[in-house]
Amino acid sequence: MPYADVNGVSLYFEEHGPATTPAAGGEPPLVLLHGGFGAGEMFQPLLAAGVGEGRRVITVDLQGHGRSPVAAEREMTCEAMGDDVAALVKHLGLEQVDVLGYSLGGGTAARMAVQHEELVRRLVLVSVPARRDGWFPEVTAQMDQMNEGAAEFLKQSPMYELYARIAPAVEDWPVLVGKVAAMNRRPYDWSDELAKLTVPVLLVFADADGIRPAHMVEFFGLLGGGLKDPGWEGTGRPASRLSVIPGATHYDLMLSPLLPPTLRTFLK
Repeated sequence: MPYADVNGVSLYFEEHGPATTPAAGGEPPLVLLHGGFGAGEMFQPLLAAGVGEGRRVITVDLQGHGRSPVAAEREMTCEAMGDDVAALVKHLGLEQVDVLGYSLGGGTAARMAVQHEELVRRLVLVSVPARRDGWFPEVTAQMDQMNEGAAEFLKQSPMYELYARIAPAVEDWPVLVGKVAAMNRRPYDWSDELAKLTVPVLLVFADADGIRPAHMVEFFGLLGGGLKDPGWEGTGRPASRLSVIPGATHYDLMLSPLLPPTLRTFLK
């Protein structure tokens, strides 16, 4: 099974599609980063829908998730996991990649781009805010109440079913829950750093997301979007884009049939 030892953690990853490189005439590889308590295999519907078709696609199980073992002594942060993914990209000998991250994976992708922008050609952030108060207050209230003690309750969820099926040590479930809960309680505001990105960014949200619509627009503004009329010929159009998927929530957005064509258009 493919593992990479980077930054003191062991990351499980899978590769799909042809091993093409830009120098060989292909698109750069696409790296997919899952949400909290998920794993790389959650992207199977996107791959089946043709997202990444014709190019090398790399799915990663982030620190302590899926088949990647829990790093008991290391705090879980998007900053550290962003460094991990960058180290994996270098470990694979890749010069530049496109990166798509959902929720927790979106935070990881954002930090990777901020901390290692030279490795990123295009960036897709799905259902993640630029700062913590971008979430609705009831969402952050739930985050504040969550701790390792929720592990037993969460055993009734599909998230645990996935973890129990593929994790190298299923008894580490409470440790993972505690680390994710601690990370979600941390305040953050990446607005200034994200505003300095020069790579094109696609922001994707659900119209019934856990993120406030006003913040979606504010985030797009940080990237130069929605600030002026683009003109008749569209010459004033920003490089970054905003997509709000109708009829979806934070929890089922990745399954929307409207998502794959949105991603394909941007990534091409």
